[in-house]
Order: sequence, then structure tokens, then C-alpha cells
Amino acid sequence: STALNALLFHQGLHVLVCYRVAHRLWQAGRTGLAYYMQSTVSSRYSADIHPAAEIDGGLYLNVGGGVVIGETARVGKDCTILQGVTLGGTGKEVGNRHPKISDGVILHCGACVLGNINVGRGAIITAKSIVTKEVPELARVSGVPASVKSYRELRKDLFSQASSGDDDDEDCDLDCQMKKKYESYLESFQELVEIESCMSDGKNDCSDALDEMLKSQ
Repeated sequence: STALNALLFHQGLHVLVCYRVAHRLWQAGRTGLAYYMQSTVSSRYSADIHPAAEIDGGLYLNVGGGVVIGETARVGKDCTILQGVTLGGTGKEVGNRHPKISDGVILHCGACVLGNINVGRGAIITAKSIVTKEVPELARVSGVPASVKSYRELRKDLFSQASSGDDDDEDCDLDCQMKKKYESYLESFQELVEIESCMSDGKNDCSDALDEMLKSQ
């Protein structure tokens, strides 16, 4: 029931799935349709993610409302983005002008990261902070403009295991297991979309693909 509730009612999941589809369309050269999906998601969920942005797996998008991610932004693995986060430009740069967020970064409500800057692995950007300079690894930054307040203490071996995604369920904590479940739901949803598209095209091998997906569950 929890998975069904997330699939039906979790706005952050809806926004992320729509972005994945728009990103595939953008890579396929169908930019007009990708822009249309971006516009639809923006009006429906108040989240504006450019289809050309690069977002790796394991992202937790809390609500999606107010989130803005620019065209040349990149978000690494296992990041957390809460509502109202902006990954934008300063207005003074052209071309590659948006932030690069490394693995395991947490961006709290209303945080703004502006310009072509790097945010190091495992950093935390607190609520309402405005970041315009590079953020080192494991740093906790806050303020306007943001500055480093402290550093997280994190075992590097556990962090590398979480980033690699090869750890066993026995060694995986609750957050890690939730991320794996979240990613599996996205994969199943994408398979269902492909099968539905196959059936609408009148192809005969759709039932075999559905049987294979059900057996793998």
C-alpha cells in the first residue's frame, strides 16, 4: 500500500518521472515535446526542471513545489532536494552557468545555489541559504551569503558503499533500503509505460513483455 500511495499521490515522484520522460525526449531531439512537458509540470506541480538538466539516480524530491533546476545544472547520486530549492544562474554568465551538485548533498527548504559552482560530496545547505561560492565536501553551510559553519563527521567507507550501490541489504541502513525501493518503483513504472505504449501501437509481443516483468517481481 505504501508503494501504491507513493505512485498515486507523491508529487515529488510525479515530477521526477515527468522529468525523466522529458529528458529522454530532449536527448532524442524532440525538444518541442520536452518543453511542453516541462511547461505542463510547471503549471501542475509548480516545479520547473529543464529537460536538459542532468540528474543521476537515487534523488529524493520531497514535494517538488517551488523547485527550479536550470539547463546546465547537474545533480549527483543519492541527493535530497526539499521544496523551494533553486539551482539557477547569476544572470552574469552564459553557456555553462548552473551549479554542479555532487553525490549525497542535502538541500533544505528554500536553499538557492547560483552560478557555475561545485557543491562537494555530502555537503548540507541549510534552509533559505544563498550559495554563490564553492562548497567543500561534507561542509554544512548557511546564511546570506552562505558560509561554512561546520563539517559533518562521516565514515568514508560507508559513504563510498552508499555511492557505489553494491552493498547488501544486510549492511544497508533504512535510508539506503528506502532509496533502493524508490528506484525500483521508478524502473517498474517506466516498464509499465513502455508496455502501454506497445499495446497502443497494436504490437503482438506486448503480453510476453508483461509476463516477463511480472515474473521478475
